[in-house]
Amino acid sequence: MNPISNIWNHPRTSAAGLLIAAATIAGVLSQQGVTLGKAGAGTVVSLAGALATALLGLLAKDPGAGSQQASKAASQQTKLGVWMLIALLIPLPWIEGCTGTSVAQNIVNWTPSLQSAVATVDSTAALLAPADAPIFTAATSQFNAASSLLVTQAKAYLANPSAGTLAELENQIVTFEQQVNSALLAAAKIVNPASQQHALTVIQAVGTIVSAMLALVESVSSKAQVARMAAESRIKLAAVQPYLNNTRAAQIVAAHYGEPVELAELQVAQAERAEALAGL
Repeated sequence: MNPISNIWNHPRTSAAGLLIAAATIAGVLSQQGVTLGKAGAGTVVSLAGALATALLGLLAKDPGAGSQQASKAASQQTKLGVWMLIALLIPLPWIEGCTGTSVAQNIVNWTPSLQSAVATVDSTAALLAPADAPIFTAATSQFNAASSLLVTQAKAYLANPSAGTLAELENQIVTFEQQVNSALLAAAKIVNPASQQHALTVIQAVGTIVSAMLALVESVSSKAQVARMAAESRIKLAAVQPYLNNTRAAQIVAAHYGEPVELAELQVAQAERAEALAGL
């Protein structure tokens, strides 16, 4: 029997086993002084244990002989709980890097998608209303150069993951991120609703990939380096948040990593939270 299929088809039983294991492991790790980092006022381990316990409590509320619709809703809630726990316990592939080399490879792996997204931006102006095309073109005119330089520096870091190549990569990823944020704010001022939506969609596709690469770069940067990157970020995430479509961003991430959209949605949310906390 396929274990993945079995887990998905029997979510309550599988979730209960996973949650019990998570709560037990969290307890053992806490006793040994293992924290896995801070999470608010507590630790990641304590948060994982608390979340596992809470979800077990929800699972205990069996709908029993209720309607089929209620049972289906309970199953969906259980599956969502499983994804929440998985997202918490498993390192994110675009945030947690074991080594500089693995992170560098992950960054380089994003470059074909980045180049494709930028190419889509280049062809978008012709699809907008005549009055809106110049605004869009001006806002995205630097994407090609920024993309080419970022790809070059990502490959340079992969070939030589040193402090020098990392610093160059940090500078370029922040520069590109700022260009994307500026373009989003400019596109939001387009009056024609259809043009505005089209412009925001293609710009965010580039932004999603740049954000993923930024998270990877941040994962191998020191606190001082991240603080410097934050200081260079004039347009913060909060300023462009109203114009972002996290569902679309999750679809892009899920397609790249070959994972469920539900998990990608949580990863996007966690990455955005990390970016905001870093002051980016």
